[in-house]
Order: sequence, then structure tokens, then C-alpha cells
Amino acid sequence: MGIILFDDQFRANLLPLAFTRPISEFRVGILTISEKWKRYLNSEISYLTEAYLQEKYPLFIGSDNLFINSAFCPDQGLLSAIAGLKEGEALVSDTILIALRLNELGAKQFNLDSLSAYQKIEYLLPFVRIAFPENIFSFNGLEIKKDFDLITKGRISASLSSTNTILGDQIFVEEGVEAECSTFNTKLGPIYLGKDSVIMEGCHVRGPFALCESAILKMGAKIYGMTTIGPHSKAGGEINNSVIFANSAKGHEGYLGNSVLGEWCNIGADSNNSNMKNNYAEVRLWDYSSESFRRTGLQFCGLIMADHAKCAINTMFNTGTVVGVSANLFGSGFPRNFVPDFSWGGNQGFEIYSLMKMFETAKKVSIRRNIEFNEVEQKILTHIFELTEKHRRF
Repeated sequence: MGIILFDDQFRANLLPLAFTRPISEFRVGILTISEKWKRYLNSEISYLTEAYLQEKYPLFIGSDNLFINSAFCPDQGLLSAIAGLKEGEALVSDTILIALRLNELGAKQFNLDSLSAYQKIEYLLPFVRIAFPENIFSFNGLEIKKDFDLITKGRISASLSSTNTILGDQIFVEEGVEAECSTFNTKLGPIYLGKDSVIMEGCHVRGPFALCESAILKMGAKIYGMTTIGPHSKAGGEINNSVIFANSAKGHEGYLGNSVLGEWCNIGADSNNSNMKNNYAEVRLWDYSSESFRRTGLQFCGLIMADHAKCAINTMFNTGTVVGVSANLFGSGFPRNFVPDFSWGGNQGFEIYSLMKMFETAKKVSIRRNIEFNEVEQKILTHIFELTEKHRRF
């Protein structure tokens, strides 16, 4: 059976993080959404997403196909309902399509606007759906716990050095982990330490927490629960209820709370974000689909930073700041609450960050991770640059 994770009509609500990836490539918990489905279904997957992303994230259609909404995180209830679908049946929640089973011809003709053609089955159990960027950190603690059980079931953890202090017993250590003179408190949730990850001396970690493969915690880091540090990323300072995707760096002192950083981001030393307004009011976030600030319903909401964005030392982010793809921030004062994609500057003003200069930087950064910044990546970023031009009218 072909397993196809599709982005639906609500994808625009997840910009700017969704500019550079299908929604199923968001990391929530320990795993990305696509990695979760692969494990639950014990199958490879393919993607149905925006045309400009399909070369990097290809689509494969077979004789029998299961379409699954990429914004949904799997659980046993959802898995059972999807597994029971017959050809032509659609699992829905109100007007939202969760899953659909189609033959080869039906799959090639699949269209979100033609739901009336399928036999609908209403899904009534609770579910986790990533509908807005802030859902990533809001659901992260729950998803760490689910992923921890999924990954560690029936396995035996490696051991940590006796120089560390462990409170509770919900810790799993993969092979190659290095950790010395640090504390791990699992009483409020599990702690997962991925393969070849490093915890330098003097770190204090509270669960639920995930340090993914080859990620690094710098000396003296203070990590509160519901936090994930993605593969090959570096983290330091004070972090609370935040998700850092792969290959990013927040390696110095400074606070990051209730936030999401995409891939290839870099946070300068002593940079901080506010995650609560002084008047305790509801936080609003920039919404690309409405081109206005949207109410989140949250009192705590910090920074949403898209791929390849960077900030210099001592940057101060206001509560509910959205930073677009490849934005580069520096200078004194608070930058605006929405920093357009491919912007260069700060509180004193912005100019356009040209594609050629951005490509030069991206190539240098990629080399540091032994990854090629190839033509496919350049075409994706070029398309995003053109898509977001209307926001860069400085």
C-alpha cells in the first residue's frame, strides 16, 4: 500500500515554517510527523505538497493508496480507524479530511474539493493536529511522551556516567551518548538522549525532554520541560517549552521560551525572547493567510523563526514575534513583531537580503554539517523569495 501524507487547504496557517517543507516534516516531540507515521504503519511514505517542494519531497502512487493528512500526529485510536478504511472511504472530523483510501486512478484524480464523492466516516475520538505554529510547542510535551513509549518499547537503555544525577527512572540513552556532571529530572516526564548526542558538564535538564541524534547541550545549560533539540543542533542558556528543528544553533546564554526555531537558524549570544506580555494579555501572531495578526488564545507565546533565519548578539524579541525565511537581524532595540522573509536589518530599518548573498551564507553553513546546499534547495528558496516579495516593501 502507498502511504501518502498530504498537505491540506489549511497549510497557509503554518507559514513561514511550511514554506520550506511539507507539514509532515515538522518535528513535534522526538520525531517528525512523517517519522511517526513510518513507525506506526511500518511503511515508507511519500508526500503530496506544494508543486515547488515535490522534487525534494516526491509523490509515489501505487495500486492501493492511503492518503493521510500530514497535520495529524498518529496514535492508536487514529491508526485503528485509518487501518479500517475501505476503498473510497474518507475519515473526517467535521469538514477536515483526516484520511482517505483510493485506488491508483482515484489517487491520480485526488482533489480536496471533491470530498462529496467519497463515503465519509466521522472520527469522534480526541486527536493532535498541528493547525498553527504555536501548536508545535503546545503539544510538544504530550508528543515527547508518546514518542518515548513508541521508540523505547521493548528496548534496553544504555547507561550514563556515574558523575551524573538522575531523578526518577524515565530516561532512555541511545548508544554513543556523552554526558558528565549533569542532572536529569524525569519526575514530570521522560528524557530521551539520542544517538551520539552530547551533554556537556553542568547542565540541568527537566523532562519531558528530547535531545535528538548528534545534538549538543552546551556547558551549564538550563533546560525546562516540553523541550526538543533536533538532530545536529546546539543549545545553551535557558530554554523552556521550545522546539528547535535540525541543524540550528542557540548555543549561548539567553532565554528561549514557548518558541519554535526551524532548520539552519542561528541565535546570537545573549539574545532573549519575551514569551508573555507585561499586561498578561493574549498573544497575537502574524498570520500569512490573512496578512494580519491572529489571536492565539495563549498567554505564553514567544518566537516563531523560519529556516535559515539568524540574529546577532543581544537581539531582543518581543512577545509573539514571527521571523520569516532567511531573515537576518542585528542592531539595538526590539525588531518588529513580524520580520518579512529575506529581510536584512533590525529596529533601525530593513533592506532586502539578496538571494545571491543568502546562497553564499547557506553554502558555508551547510559545509559545516557536511551537507550539500544543492540546486534543489536553491530553487525552493528562489520560489519562496518570489512568493514573499509583497511583504518586503521597506
